[in-house]
Amino acid sequence: MTDETGPWLVVGLGNPGREYAGNRHNVGFMVADLLAGRLGARFGRHKRAVAEVAEGRLGFGGPKLVLVKPLTYMNLSGGPVAGLAQFHKVPPDRVVAVHDELDIGYGQVRVKCGGGEGGHNGLRSMSKSLGTKEYVRVRFGIGRPPGRQDPADYVLSDFGATERKELEFLVDRAADVVESVITRGVEPTQNLYHGV
Repeated sequence: MTDETGPWLVVGLGNPGREYAGNRHNVGFMVADLLAGRLGARFGRHKRAVAEVAEGRLGFGGPKLVLVKPLTYMNLSGGPVAGLAQFHKVPPDRVVAVHDELDIGYGQVRVKCGGGEGGHNGLRSMSKSLGTKEYVRVRFGIGRPPGRQDPADYVLSDFGATERKELEFLVDRAADVVESVITRGVEPTQNLYHGV
């Protein structure tokens, strides 16, 4: 049985370093930063994991959130996530990965639990290290690259000027979705946000 009072591990997936900060692949970091601001928490380097961590409660007396930004680069994200899940005694069904998603149109946010990784190296690493795919994913749509651009180049490029006009609002919505998953559950969140 899951401890209803236990913490949630919210993982923003991205790559460390200033040169990656505005990349489509780093939208998970953007959402994690916004959530930390909402909690009044600051990210700091964790002693036992290659990650930055911020902790706080969602609302007065609400559930505890452990926000994580792995510093290992995307394809090795799973190690720090699994280590922190073990350290904080968080079961996989209370782990939420926030990540970019090529197969969803720009600005759409979708939630699912489990399933495939869709070629996303961060998710693949998490599934391997956690030993399960049964964790929650908050998927931030970035759409497919235009023309014949390589998807790998596309995710590692910055959001375009038109996209940036809406980005702040969309990151805010994605943070709302994460909070909804924690306070309402996956299915009610899908019902609330998937029509948007």
